[in-house]
Amino acid sequence: MGGVVRRYTKFAMTVQNRKTGFKIMRKAHLRTISIGLLMLLTVGCAVNPVTGERNLSLVGEQWELDVGAQQYAPLRQAQGGDFTMDPGLVDYIQQVGQRLAAVSDRDLPYEFSVINESVPNAWALPGGKISINRGLLTEMNSEAELAAVLGHEIVHSAASHGAQSQSRGMLLQGAVLAGGIAAGAATEDERYAQVALLGGMVGAQLVSQRYSRDAERESDLYGMRYMKRAGYNPSGAVELQETFLRISEGREQDAFSALFASHPPSRERLENNRELLSELGDSGRVGREEYQQQIARLKRAQPAYEAYDEGRKALQEGDTETALEKARRAIDIEPAEALFYTLRGDALAERNDFRQAEQAYTHALDRSPGWFYHHLRRGMVRAELSRNAEAREDLQASLARMPTPSGHYYLGVVERASGNRAAAVEHFKVAAQSETPTGQRARQALQEMGVAPQG
Repeated sequence: MGGVVRRYTKFAMTVQNRKTGFKIMRKAHLRTISIGLLMLLTVGCAVNPVTGERNLSLVGEQWELDVGAQQYAPLRQAQGGDFTMDPGLVDYIQQVGQRLAAVSDRDLPYEFSVINESVPNAWALPGGKISINRGLLTEMNSEAELAAVLGHEIVHSAASHGAQSQSRGMLLQGAVLAGGIAAGAATEDERYAQVALLGGMVGAQLVSQRYSRDAERESDLYGMRYMKRAGYNPSGAVELQETFLRISEGREQDAFSALFASHPPSRERLENNRELLSELGDSGRVGREEYQQQIARLKRAQPAYEAYDEGRKALQEGDTETALEKARRAIDIEPAEALFYTLRGDALAERNDFRQAEQAYTHALDRSPGWFYHHLRRGMVRAELSRNAEAREDLQASLARMPTPSGHYYLGVVERASGNRAAAVEHFKVAAQSETPTGQRARQALQEMGVAPQG
């Protein structure tokens, strides 16, 4: 499924806004170098609410709030969906996050979520939208370490690191409407409303980018200060960096590649944290025992998630027998996890056993109805079974959560079979924009219907 999700991520973050975004970028231009420099001197700086320093900023706070609000749910969908197996653990993570957010230097609508993905990672969008992967939770040993991760991400949002990165990218790409800015012909809201139309591409870039050394240093420094303000022992940040540095220098680093790509550990960062700890004091809440109690169920389920990941790999290699066996083992260990039924459904669908696959997806939806993939896959097998009304409902629910080429293609199939030619053509056209096998099938369907893909 990892490959499938990566394809969906790329599609969702580009195809839906490609035409609009490119039109805007073609219209955007810098009239002269002098105007660009004047822009930087007049409207290109803002006071960093965390550090008090002036930083490059070509987008306003409303841009940050809009991008965070618009991209938060789709990015969580694209990366595995929300973790729902243990609601108590999710509540605990959110409580720790809000405790830290309450002492931050910037009042934002902070939100914290847990993504149901084994790869250890955490990220922040502008506007205070923060996520941590299930896989990172089992790598930590205390609430203080959790606070170090969440505090670090809070600073990325509070200090506008994503907005600063976007501002630099806008200058490099010429995506700022410099003529309008220099002439004073548009208000700030009007200028940035146009740039915000590129938000579909912006969100994915912001969570996968590599922050500058200064941004990482700021997030470490002020994240530890937030820990102290919130009553946590900042030694958790030192222990966390020690763990990450040890892993990055050892053989386990492949599992952490996503985290280390955007938050590279270094001995310099570790030493900086140790130096700050001596200043802040080695005291405060550690919460080792409570943290272990909170993640106890997740740790007990770890063999099930390992079996699931092995089953996914087997399925990618075409070994449906092993995939089914791994799904059975995972379900036996933790029957409340929806992902395990999804694996079973995918393996059965690969065997064209659509009725049994539908049952597996229904079990998954009973446990986690919020993830697009469960709706998509059940809609696909129901379309194969010619149960068009039910398939339409599932596929529409999937697209409402995250647009994908497969969702549009199969809705096209359903609408064509139902005699709704115009609706079928529109769905096939959207799917046809994807450079995937599904996109090719959509283009073929349009040709069979006598319609040009780009018409």
